[in-house]
Amino acid sequence: MADSVLIIDDSEAVREKIIKTLEPLDLFSRYYQAEDGLEGFKRLLASPVDIILCDLEMPRMDGFKFLGMLKTRPEVIDTPVIILTGNEDRELKIKGLEQGACDFLTKPFDPEELVARMKVHLKIKHLQDDLKRTNELLLELSNTDHLTGLFNRRYLIEALDKEVQRSGRKDGMVALIMLDLDHFKRVNDTYGHMQGDVVLQKVALQLQKELRSYDVAARYGGEEFVAILPDTNLKDAFMVADRIRLSIQGMHLAGPMSGERITASLGIASFPSLRYDDIDGLLRAADEALYQAKERGRNRVIVSDPDSIG
Repeated sequence: MADSVLIIDDSEAVREKIIKTLEPLDLFSRYYQAEDGLEGFKRLLASPVDIILCDLEMPRMDGFKFLGMLKTRPEVIDTPVIILTGNEDRELKIKGLEQGACDFLTKPFDPEELVARMKVHLKIKHLQDDLKRTNELLLELSNTDHLTGLFNRRYLIEALDKEVQRSGRKDGMVALIMLDLDHFKRVNDTYGHMQGDVVLQKVALQLQKELRSYDVAARYGGEEFVAILPDTNLKDAFMVADRIRLSIQGMHLAGPMSGERITASLGIASFPSLRYDDIDGLLRAADEALYQAKERGRNRVIVSDPDSIG
């Protein structure tokens, strides 16, 4: 198995006894050791593990302080910790559980009890990890457009709202590009929706290639796409939008569409603006600029407030 364990105890004899008890069972592929909480915490950050056995009374940093340190690091906070102690004090055990320990084992420990508790908490850890991965996948699916792999409209609105609020707090700017493919209905009518889907996927790839890693690209609906550009003014957004336009125009299509050329019309707006004060106004301004691009002959970029870019 690929599981790993960290054993923190100031007694080398105790650490060796634990390892000798667990090794024959093949529960873990890696064993890490530390003499106190401080050394254990450093080892944990360097090599995250599946479960921790931690002595309560140690020099420099004891078990309670170690549990407190775990709470400061999100990447290890959910690692199960079984406290080892020779102290039978009920209050100490309650305090340990309140600070995040998942279980207690009294020293000198019974080897069979150690194995049983480790198996239980490993199983719980695996179930929690599976649940976490499932939830992350569900979240990703709920935010993603299934055809293009871009974010969907729901996620776009949430991301745009956050960026608008952030720009307001930091006195910054956020630009919005709205893109619509020209005459796309003709593509679907002539070549079928499967070929149309291929075009949408290729457009999504071109869009991502022209954006920065922290920009947000989304499929807004049908053949319409939107990009959020944080910390970007209208002049810079125009340059990005025109690169996107040229990239789409230069796409090479295969099969029955090899002779076709796909073009797009794009509208740009930014926040803040004297014309609107919320994301609805920002979306409407970008949409109006897109409409003007269509009206002026398509395959062009129009800015909602051209005077602002000189």
